[in-house]
Amino acid sequence: MKGYTKEDVLRLLEEEDVEFIRLQFTDLHGTLKNIAVTAGRIASILENGCHFDASAADGFPRAIDSERLLIPDFSTFEILPWRPQQGKVARLLCDVYMPEGTPSNLCSRQILKKNLEKAEGMGYKIEVGPECEFFLFETDENGNPTVVTHEQAGYFDVGPLDEGENARRDIVMNLEDMGFEINASHHEVAPAQHEIDLSHGEALSTADNIQTFKLAVRTMAKRHGLHATFMPKPKNDVNGSGMHINISILKDGVNIFSDESDKNGLSKEAYYFLGGLMKHLKGMSVITNPLVNSYKRLNSGFDAPVYIAWSARNRKQMVRIPALLNGNNARIELRSTDSAANPYLALALVIAAGLDGIEKKITAPEAIDVNIASLSEEERNKLSVDRLPGTLKEAIDAAKADPFIAETLGREAFDQYIMMKEKEWNDYNTFVSEWELSEYLNRY
Repeated sequence: MKGYTKEDVLRLLEEEDVEFIRLQFTDLHGTLKNIAVTAGRIASILENGCHFDASAADGFPRAIDSERLLIPDFSTFEILPWRPQQGKVARLLCDVYMPEGTPSNLCSRQILKKNLEKAEGMGYKIEVGPECEFFLFETDENGNPTVVTHEQAGYFDVGPLDEGENARRDIVMNLEDMGFEINASHHEVAPAQHEIDLSHGEALSTADNIQTFKLAVRTMAKRHGLHATFMPKPKNDVNGSGMHINISILKDGVNIFSDESDKNGLSKEAYYFLGGLMKHLKGMSVITNPLVNSYKRLNSGFDAPVYIAWSARNRKQMVRIPALLNGNNARIELRSTDSAANPYLALALVIAAGLDGIEKKITAPEAIDVNIASLSEEERNKLSVDRLPGTLKEAIDAAKADPFIAETLGREAFDQYIMMKEKEWNDYNTFVSEWELSEYLNRY
């Protein structure tokens, strides 16, 4: 975050010839929304907020008591580099408040902030680095998205085999114009699949950056005549897209996960964090893997982690301890989260679960370095290996069975979110798919 004040924002609007400002917020699904206002209105909004009818945004009341207030976070002011350079367009990320000025319990960003306040009270600064995967597909003659691609590139391939190279470069350059630090970008395993890794940063800024990242990816893809999707499993026979989360904790500037005397380079706090995370992974999955489609990625056998285990040697386990580059570099990587997750809610739960482990001194299970998928059920049972839910319905039930999930999100947000997911599951179960028609129509 850049630490802008209200006065800084007003000055930048004038100096940069900004005419429109997008007041952006995130609904419970994780979808970015906005209200656009002109520069002439912004001084009043920076002072008093912007009233709006939240009934059209998922997760908020539909009719009665639906008025809400957007309060801009001055530090998130950015000029959108892909918009016109005369009469520029800027954005401000906003928190959602009640009309009387109290934070809304249904605001995703506020939920993360509340959980970060607990970490701050423990003297901790949470740092997160996401690895974001997505597909770039062709569009049809009307500009509508398809799952068609003619490229055959694979992991780390280069152009001309990597036909999305130019689009990916433009994405990175536009993000860097907005102050992003990009660690790396490359073609992923599946044709048309890409990964861009954002540099680690403070957790709230990282969640904000993920939302901005998705907007930039979709915008740049469209300019290249492509459609970008963060859908976890858009095609049957190839890898799905995940969003790996790398996390570490600093206290007084020191990484408390690091202990060079340990064989894995981890401190006791890191092992407790790991224990808390693994204890709550099943209940968290309805947030970290939020769609019906998410569980087709997790059940596909295409490198997506299914079994709840960790390792410092096996890169394919659900929770991985990356090799240390130096003594202050220890981190924990969660590999099950997918790119459709609401980043504010997902990070809130990952952080809260780890802190729960530290507070309660939850012992992490033993590391498992073998390929769990190759083991028999009896062998997995001997190792006490559990697995993530196999469907969205199982994930909903797991969340209900773990009171910690509702406690972390807040009861109002939890109930509203679960209600939306139950509707999604019911809608899916009553929809007649193409697979059913091809499988049954002629046979029965």
